[in-house]
Amino acid sequence: MRHERAIEDVVVSSLGEFIDLVTPSAPDVRTGRHRDTGVYRGGPAPGAPILTSLDRLGGLQPPRTKADLEEHILRNFIRYSRPFLSSPPVNDWELLVLAQHHGLPTRLLDWTYSPLVAAHFATAAAPPGDRCVWRLEWIPMHRKFGLPELALLIEDLEELTGEERFTPWSLFSRQIDIPEFACMIEPPSLSTRIVAQAAVFTLCSDRTVDFDEFLARHDLLGALTRFVIPEEVVGRFRDQLDLAGVDERRLFPDLDGLAARLRRYYS
Repeated sequence: MRHERAIEDVVVSSLGEFIDLVTPSAPDVRTGRHRDTGVYRGGPAPGAPILTSLDRLGGLQPPRTKADLEEHILRNFIRYSRPFLSSPPVNDWELLVLAQHHGLPTRLLDWTYSPLVAAHFATAAAPPGDRCVWRLEWIPMHRKFGLPELALLIEDLEELTGEERFTPWSLFSRQIDIPEFACMIEPPSLSTRIVAQAAVFTLCSDRTVDFDEFLARHDLLGALTRFVIPEEVVGRFRDQLDLAGVDERRLFPDLDGLAARLRRYYS
């Protein structure tokens, strides 16, 4: 059962309106600045659930048909990636982040601190229809699961259970009896793309449900807002992002990004 009614939908018709809406109306009492504390994710049609790349592996009708292969997929990535690693990863969590960054299906979800970056990914593709940008207020999520009100670093994940060393393998196989959780991770600067996209990830202990369904189960749907970009303004929204310099050339600072920007712009 989905919980659509509890997710706040906000329709936006321009980039300026979107930025105004995500800018806090009052300054922070400690810093005096109007800085948002949420993270963002560009999405397809507003009615679509929030799915990881692992959820989508094998198709969407239904999703998660190959989720049980999670451990095997990462093991093979480790096996064959060694020649391409310039330095050894800090731990296996960093390997998981690296794998996700390079397109391997994992249970991690990509988010960004920048609403503009999320809007780029929501509007860069060509298919018709409304688009959306999800906003997650992650601090209440951390409070719910007894986690620090700080984004976790790769090194922090090993101590997440507070008992013994926590690894992706113990999460995959449920070797450690831990309560359910979802957390936000700030990845190391493994590439210029991660830096340019202000990338962060969420990690969820349950791979059997959509992320929004997981939040609903823990009374956290109020932490989600869905900004809807109607189909009739998607093109204008996209042009405004290009005017603001939010495009493939900046977010993928290499020749592939340059070519992608030119291909889309002149198509």
